[in-house]
Amino acid sequence: MSEVLFNDKGIPLAGYGRSYMATTTGAPEFDPKQITQVTPELDETVSVGNLKVAAWGNGNSFPQTAEDIIGKTGVLNTGLRFIQRFTLGQGIFPCQVTGYDAEGNEELAVVNNPEVTKLLNSRMVRRYLANTARDYFKFGTAYPELIPNVDGKKIVGIDAKNALFGRYLEKKNGVIPGVVISGKWPDSPSESKDYTQVSLLDNYDPFADMESRRLLNQTAGKTFIYPLRDEWSNNEYHPLPVWWSAQRAGWIGIAHKVPTFLVKMYENQITFKWHVQIPYAYWEKKYPETEYKTVEERKKAIQDEMDLIEKSLTGVENANKAIFSMFEMNPSGKVEEQWIITALDDKSKANDQLITSAAANSEICFALMINPNVFGAGMPGGTYAGNQGGSNIREAFLVNIALAWLDRQALLDPLELVLEYNGITDVQLRFRNTILTTLDSGAGTQKTLS
Repeated sequence: MSEVLFNDKGIPLAGYGRSYMATTTGAPEFDPKQITQVTPELDETVSVGNLKVAAWGNGNSFPQTAEDIIGKTGVLNTGLRFIQRFTLGQGIFPCQVTGYDAEGNEELAVVNNPEVTKLLNSRMVRRYLANTARDYFKFGTAYPELIPNVDGKKIVGIDAKNALFGRYLEKKNGVIPGVVISGKWPDSPSESKDYTQVSLLDNYDPFADMESRRLLNQTAGKTFIYPLRDEWSNNEYHPLPVWWSAQRAGWIGIAHKVPTFLVKMYENQITFKWHVQIPYAYWEKKYPETEYKTVEERKKAIQDEMDLIEKSLTGVENANKAIFSMFEMNPSGKVEEQWIITALDDKSKANDQLITSAAANSEICFALMINPNVFGAGMPGGTYAGNQGGSNIREAFLVNIALAWLDRQALLDPLELVLEYNGITDVQLRFRNTILTTLDSGAGTQKTLS
């Protein structure tokens, strides 16, 4: 029974059987429709009771699809986790900016407010940061939830709704009024008990929106979603994460296909190494029919010698061994009874596939704005060659830290709203970083603030 491996477009890439492997060559003509088919359609709506919800991707299943892709793509999964880790650094602390030095660096004074310190060091905040950063980088959007107290005059909790289960309501007068949370997505929940509607704060000025709701006595007994989206994408509702470009270009598909191809190749490839050609006359002279009582005895003798020849040519213990054979020349000078032993060339070379896999991994890292050398993924030669030395890795990490400012501020904005709403002003939040240094600096690490 044969098995055919197809790509995402239904094009057969390779076929496997018990004794053969077939691959396709060439490429079909480019069809832009094949690309647009995987682009999330953000203008569709689905009904939930009397509500209209903006569908998140084709079939309203983009986050579920993205989660599946991430879960089976090692370099993508690790890359996103790496971004989450260096963005969060070693946690946050409250401070005041007292001035700037000659180089433009902030001069910070730590704020020793027990209430603020307790909040920022709490498990609740750590969990909020981790889960919000997870969804923000995986899906391009996250749903931080602000939880006021009973009378709504103070925010006492902050959480992150799982983005797998959130969908934005359709706009009204140009404003997204809320988020529908349901464990039924991507299927539409049919009963009111299967979903909840949470108000969405105004994206332009969430704090002013929250204050106006408090003045109108609209905060008691309610929670609010602080809008947090990667606005590099211009989609009005659910933005595309930055890594999606690698999916649309096909690199993630290649990263999936290479290991499958290699497994099938190793399972099914013909592993002949030597072709031994022995003239019939050799067997007639060495094993004449007259010396054997039956044909079966003669066949066994010949088979035993062929097994001995194969054993001499194969196996680790026989590496670099020589095999001897004799032949004669007839009166006319023609060679007779000559053995010919030929090494067969293996046309299915795994190295070619590994180079393709490394290229796919590099392209995925590029989509994430990660230097592949940080993961030890630099290639020794060719287009993606790079220096994997410690200095190169340190510099790549420093670049990541420098570029993390905007994402870090996005994660801190809801926390700063909590502090300001609760009457704690003149406090800024900063991240701690541990920076790797060279041994000649006298220290293995260095603490920095950003």
